[in-house]
Amino acid sequence: MPRFFFDIHSGSKFARDAVGSECAGMQGIRHEAMLVLPAIARDEIPKDGDKQAFTVLVRDGESRTVYTATLTFAGLWIGDSPIPKLEEDALS
Repeated sequence: MPRFFFDIHSGSKFARDAVGSECAGMQGIRHEAMLVLPAIARDEIPKDGDKQAFTVLVRDGESRTVYTATLTFAGLWIGDSPIPKLEEDALS
């Protein structure tokens, strides 16, 4: 089974995968990227901001990028505005 390398870019950080993972075809690569992105985001979402993108670049054994995926975190403070009522709530 071929080995692929999952490099992670998160803001100003770039981590190159030196070990890699064996993946069975395109769906295996995609599945592995889907697992790694949330795991990285869980630990790396900045404590001092509300915007961050996490990108995985998947390389094959010859260092060619074969797949890329991005997960974005965007937080927004709403303030003191009350939550709008739904029409059915207003009728009650």
